[in-house]
Amino acid sequence: MDREREIIKGSIIGIAGNLLLVGFKLAVGFASHSIAIVLDGVNNATDVLSSIVTIVGTKLAQRRPDKHHPFGYGRIEYLTSATIAVIILAAGIVSLRESAVKIIHPGTPSYSAIAITVIVVAIIAKIGLGIVFKRYGDKADCEALIASGIDSNYDAVLSAGTLVVAFAQDIWGVNIDGIVGLIISLVVCKAGIDVLRDAVGPIIGVPESRELVERVERYALSFPEVRGVCDVVLDDFGPHRTLGLIRVEVPDDLTARQVGVLTRRIAQGLEERLGVISSVSICTENTTGAFAPMRTALERIVATEPDVLQMHGFYVDDAAKVCYFDLVIDFGADSATIKRTVVSAMEREYPGFRFDVQIDADYER
Repeated sequence: MDREREIIKGSIIGIAGNLLLVGFKLAVGFASHSIAIVLDGVNNATDVLSSIVTIVGTKLAQRRPDKHHPFGYGRIEYLTSATIAVIILAAGIVSLRESAVKIIHPGTPSYSAIAITVIVVAIIAKIGLGIVFKRYGDKADCEALIASGIDSNYDAVLSAGTLVVAFAQDIWGVNIDGIVGLIISLVVCKAGIDVLRDAVGPIIGVPESRELVERVERYALSFPEVRGVCDVVLDDFGPHRTLGLIRVEVPDDLTARQVGVLTRRIAQGLEERLGVISSVSICTENTTGAFAPMRTALERIVATEPDVLQMHGFYVDDAAKVCYFDLVIDFGADSATIKRTVVSAMEREYPGFRFDVQIDADYER
């Protein structure tokens, strides 16, 4: 699948659909002298802008890496999504303000047959565009298109709210314009905040999905020399652009030549199979079971610390009398205190050894 082509195709459909809506609403608005319909047409013009932003963002994100941005420009797509989120949020805030004015100063709205027709056409068109954006967004894994789909869906909800207000006014003589507008505006604002959070998160840095981490681990463990996977640290540099640091456990009697071949094969396989550009390092595992009791003691001590999520990388250098291991500690916990507690307990049981501890964080979600 040509991802860029699918994104541009979905965006062009959105531009065409919204331009038709703009032309239809402006024509009806000017013909019927309805400023509300004209302004609604102008609102659809901003949706055209969202699709143009998506196309420009996609093009810029495909630029090749250079010395200023050696990891590429893929994160521009997240900036595109953030821009669309701001557009959604701005629409919600404007609608919220207008709804508050209508609650404080309620008027007596009237809806002509022409206005109702425009509203119905807008609802159908926006639902259709929302489906198109969602389908192409999911197919291409493009957050900007998905965000445009959310925007279209909420435009349809806003129009449907107007329809509810019109029927309530004409049938029961009840003016719920401001209340319905307020409820919908709050929902739209929340949608804008959610889209903005999802867009900004990868730029700031969020944990990678557990599914991808497990796939990386399974692949590394498929090599017979690998006894375990100590660490998987993945960083998102745009859709389908992931950089990784992976540490694997191997027997301590492997030669440097064997380690070099193994780490290269793992790195090449991860890039070809999962699209993860990785650097693979090793930690060694004792080839004999002479230190099994020490490991059992360490596991028992670690189990008493609820903030320790994992212990790995256990290795004992008998000649130097040094025991190496890593502790994965929960965020917010006092890692220095936990480290001292674990090391002190091990020193009491094995006074002739020194304990070298590496503190890790949980990089998965």
